[in-house]
Parts: sequence; structure tokens; C-alpha cells
Amino acid sequence: MNHIFYSEEELAFRDEVRAFCERELAPYEDEIQKTNPFRRDLLQKIAQAGYMSVHHPPEVGIGKHCGKGLVYETIVAEEISAVIAGLDMARMASATLFGKPVARFGTPEQIEKYLKPVLRGEKIGAIGITEPNVGSDTARMETHAEISKDGKGFVLNGKKYYITNGSQADFLCVFAITDNTVNPRKGMTAFIVEKTMPGFTTVKDIDLMGMAGSRVSELAFKDVFISNDQLLGGINNGFGILMDELDSERVAIAGECLGYARPALESAITYSKERIQFKRPIKDFEGINFKIADMATDFEAARLLTLKAARAYDNGERITKEAAMAKIFASEMAIRVCDQALQILGGRGYEKEHKIERYYRDARLMTMGGGTVEILRYLTQREIYKKFDGKYW
Repeated sequence: MNHIFYSEEELAFRDEVRAFCERELAPYEDEIQKTNPFRRDLLQKIAQAGYMSVHHPPEVGIGKHCGKGLVYETIVAEEISAVIAGLDMARMASATLFGKPVARFGTPEQIEKYLKPVLRGEKIGAIGITEPNVGSDTARMETHAEISKDGKGFVLNGKKYYITNGSQADFLCVFAITDNTVNPRKGMTAFIVEKTMPGFTTVKDIDLMGMAGSRVSELAFKDVFISNDQLLGGINNGFGILMDELDSERVAIAGECLGYARPALESAITYSKERIQFKRPIKDFEGINFKIADMATDFEAARLLTLKAARAYDNGERITKEAAMAKIFASEMAIRVCDQALQILGGRGYEKEHKIERYYRDARLMTMGGGTVEILRYLTQREIYKKFDGKYW
């Protein structure tokens, strides 16, 4: 049935990415889970294959898949996440979370200096939004920047928290308040920060429940001087840049959630066919096969919501509602599917050596990261009521 929803080109691309993951990434899966290294070399392999660039125009990225759009980005996210979730979290933070704001709002000089090396895998990117005291209410961020005394730039002060790639990033897109006399939405600015700048430090990397192979960090900025040519998209235009980035990020995260759920579902189906109890495979019992039916239905629904949002984005439509819906459903689906898969496998699923518990730990992050499901439900209902004219469809 996939040919109904994906083109032949898209299906061939999925096969290509899946083969790449099995050949180039899967051999390192256990090592990353056990020792938690940050593998720049694997990110560079992903970049050289062109999978950092699918969401970027040909004049910016590398490889034959440049400019393919958000649908292709969700395919990459799903396939890499199915093998090493933390690696795709690092890839996405670099290529998409950092990359899209620079691609859409950066000057030609900024794109050449900061974005292209990231898409080639030579440098790592990150985005700095969340803070110790500020999560979903991004407009209330405390990090601030003031115009320098000589007028040649800005002086940045503050902290950022839960920053994916934070300690590893060469470049960061950091959001800060630049005018505290107006509504924060009108007084926020985005800056490109280099890790070598005096006053910029990594406070610590944060241990996580899952996502082995990634780095999530607390960062501090103490009187960091940022020149005017590192201002992204103009002064006090940061909130619009942030909102633009979040819609596509949420759809890509939904793609990652498909990657956590699919191998868990496949493992549960396989095990239910092989496990014999009471002289029958356990798939013959409705207590098991009804679970499989619900898991598969959940998975298919999440894929369609994700695909709908990605196609709308690629068509130039505003997708705040669609992105929120996709991320809500896909992130909660991944947790449900992994949980039920673990139940079907029983004690085997609870073993550290089995991948089910890994998928569950990785999936559990995504009802929080990139916008909590509570905030996304608020956005969804707001968009529904805003546009409702008596007919929903």
C-alpha cells in the first residue's frame, strides 16, 4: 500500500537510506549503546551520503538529494532512528534545527561560512532555545543581548539548557532578548555563535535516560561579544525565526518516532509467531494478536499524519496545526507501541540485551522535546478555533 502514499522515487530513497544504515551505522549500534561515544565520523558519513542536505536547496547542500524537502527528511529521520536514535538526534540538531534557520534567514556569507560546512559534515551545529527556567514558554527567555558600546555588535549573557549537540557544536543559533521594553515576541533576536568565542562555556553534559550517542548540554554565555555579521535575520526578528523552525522540527521528530516504533512492532510480531505456549504460538491468542492489531493501526495512523504535515510544508503551506498533531500522535504512539511490544516479549523485552527497552527509553523523550504534548494540544485547539467557520472538513 505504500505506493499510494509515497512516490516510486521516495520508496527508492527509503531503500537507499535503509541499506546505508544497515551497512554504515548498524555495526556501531552496540558500541554506542554501551560506551556512549559522540561519533563525528558517523555524522560525516551521513553528510557525505547527502542525508544532511535533503531539507536544503541544491545551492546549499551536497549530493543528489538536495532540495527534496521535508518528506525526505522524515524518511531519513525514521531510518536512522530505527538503528541509532541518538545519532539521528545529533544529525537533526545539526542539519535541521541549526541548518534551517541559517538557510532561510542567513545572508549568503553566513550560509557559506556556517551552513555549508555543517551540511558537509565538517562542522557540528546546534540551536539554543531552552533555558534552566524557560521551556515551553519560549517568549519568556532570560538570555539577553545588548548592543556593544562601540556599536559593532552585541554582548550576550545567559544560560541555555538541554541543548542537543551543545558541548560538541562548532556553531550555534542562539536566541536572546534584545529589547525588554516590548512584548518578548517583538524583542527577540537570533545570533550565530562560534564555540571558540571568549565567554562561551559548556557547564556540563546531562545524563539521559536514553539517546546514547548524543550530547545534551548546559551552556553559559558571559559577556560574549557577537559581531553584527553574526546577527541572523535582523534585530528583533528572532521569534518569527524560532516559530518557523519549530513547525518543521516537530514533523521531523514525528518521523524519528516512527523509527522507534517500527522495529519494536516488528520484534513483537516476529516473537509472537515464534514463542510457543500451551502448544501454540502466542499470536493465536487474542490477548496478543489484538495488541498487534492496535500497535499496527497506531503506527499507520502516525505515518499518515506525519506524511500529511510534511507534504503540506513542502507545498508551502503553514502547518502549525498539522505539525502539532503529527508530533502529539507519533510521540505518544511510539511509547504505546514500545510498551506493548515489551509486554508481548515479557521478560525477554525487559532484558538489557534486547532492543525493546532501548526503543522505549529513546521514545520516551519525544513527548517533551521539541514542544511538550500539552503545549502542542494547546496549539492544535487554538488553530482549530481560529479557522473554524462551521465546517471542519
